[in-house]
Amino acid sequence: MVRRTKEEAQATRKLILDTAEVVFHERGVSRSTLNDIAQAAGLTRGAIYWHFKDKADLFNAMMERVTLPLEETAHRSDDESLDDPIAYMRANFLHALRLTANDPQVRRVFGIAVHKVEYVDELLAVRDRHLKIRDECLLHAQRGVTLAMRRGLLPRRLPARAAAIGLHALIDGLIQNWLLDPEAFDLVKTGQQVLDAYLAGLGVAAPAARKLERPAGP
Repeated sequence: MVRRTKEEAQATRKLILDTAEVVFHERGVSRSTLNDIAQAAGLTRGAIYWHFKDKADLFNAMMERVTLPLEETAHRSDDESLDDPIAYMRANFLHALRLTANDPQVRRVFGIAVHKVEYVDELLAVRDRHLKIRDECLLHAQRGVTLAMRRGLLPRRLPARAAAIGLHALIDGLIQNWLLDPEAFDLVKTGQQVLDAYLAGLGVAAPAARKLERPAGP
C-alpha cells in the first residue's frame, strides 16, 4: 500500500509538471496561475501545493527535468581526468544543440524559459536560479579552458574567463534565435560551423576540434 501511494504521488507530480509545460507554453508563465494548471490537469489546487511551494518552485522543477543532465555534464568540463577539456566542451555544446533541435520536450521547455517568462514578483526566484546555473556553468567552463591552456591545448590569446563567456554566449544566442524561428537556419549544422570557427579563433588546432564527435555522456 505504501509503495502504491508513493507511486501515485510520483505520477501526480509528473502530471502536474507535464501540464505546467503545456499551460506555460500556451499562455506564458506570468499569465498562468496554479489554478489554471490544476484545472487543466483535473486536480485541485491543493494537490499542486502538496508537491510545490509556489509557481516559481513548480517552474524550477519543470526546468530541472530537462536541464539537470546538461548541467551535470557541463560541470565535468574541468575534470582533471579529461584528455581534452576543449573537445569535451565542444561535444557537450553540440549535444545541447541536438537535443534542442530534436527533442520536443527540451525545445518546449527552453522556449518557455527563453521567451515566455518574466522575472517579476514570485518569479524572481526563477531569475535567481537562472543566474546561479549560468554562473556555475561559466565557472566550470573557465576552469576547463584554464586546464586546456595549462596543458598546451589552447594558446592564451584571451583570458580564460573571456573565452568561457564567449562560448556560453555563442551557444545561448544560437538557441534563443533558433527558437524564435526554427526555419531560419539549421541549429545543429550552423551551430557546429559557428562553434568551430570560434574555437579556431581561440587557437584550437583542427585535429583537436574534430577529436570528439560522439554525443556527450548522460
